[in-house]
Amino acid sequence: MRKVLSLKDYEEGILNKDRSILARAITLVESSNPDHQKLAQELLKKLLPKTGKSKRVGISGTPGVGKSTFIESFGKLLTTQEKTVAVLAVDPTSQVSGGSILGDKTRMNELAIDDNAFIRPSPSGETLGGVARRTRESMLLCEAFGFDYVLIETVGVGQSETTVAQMVDIFVMLLQPGAGDDLQGIKRGILEVVDMVVVTKDDGDQQKIIHKAKHDYQQALQILRHDGWIPPVLSCSAVTKKGLPEIQESIESYFREEQALIDKKRNQQGIDWMWQLVFDQLKETFTAGVGEEEIKKIEGLILSKQITAPEAAIHLMSQFTHQ
Repeated sequence: MRKVLSLKDYEEGILNKDRSILARAITLVESSNPDHQKLAQELLKKLLPKTGKSKRVGISGTPGVGKSTFIESFGKLLTTQEKTVAVLAVDPTSQVSGGSILGDKTRMNELAIDDNAFIRPSPSGETLGGVARRTRESMLLCEAFGFDYVLIETVGVGQSETTVAQMVDIFVMLLQPGAGDDLQGIKRGILEVVDMVVVTKDDGDQQKIIHKAKHDYQQALQILRHDGWIPPVLSCSAVTKKGLPEIQESIESYFREEQALIDKKRNQQGIDWMWQLVFDQLKETFTAGVGEEEIKKIEGLILSKQITAPEAAIHLMSQFTHQ
């Protein structure tokens, strides 16, 4: 049986770069046990002064675009330069069984055994935006540990995935050449929050398609983004490693030149995080107060067209406020 860790054990383990303690600390923050949550918040408060120095990079893209392959190749590029990398990879949770594949370590074989890298898959659960509910806390733990880069790989789930932009410094969107006839498959809401676009699979005889895709994305971003940082559009091959050094240089240029923007983002992200937690807790309190049975009954009345959705909302709110 494993030793039960104290607050001091967690704090010292992370500051001393003990990866097994980091893994257990992430499990702690992901736990829904109230005692675990209390300890997790105490730990985060202790570690907060040690956070904020990592480069937070969100990496998104539709399924099949090659996110895991890109992260492994990009991560290996960084670790060969003696940079340390943490990957928080969010796996899709089945809406039927609630299960999650958690297969990122098997998809990133080389990076998984790299001494300068740490990979942690987490199920997305019911959280919108392709981000596990406790990803922010896990990211802070990795920062306190001292990683140079924290990469967050998200589930490709569409416009709601803009949630990831609320927790990273730079949001990278991976797109396939010619997919969806260029811009047709891309939601405007995502392009409005990306900080870099990378066209993947730039190898073989696709040069005309790659060139056209990059041109179209650049034009779209020029229209949507008038002030400040205009997201660059780059291309790469995770297989041949073509384009990866240019992507790294562009990311590091962003951190050199846009520190004021990054500071502004982080300040707003703290406020956004607070309100998200408030809304989450309000929903939990509401569900507990009204009762799941009553909620399901009202949902059934909506489905059978016996009451309207506004009537149902008024009824449930009345039930909640008159407990």
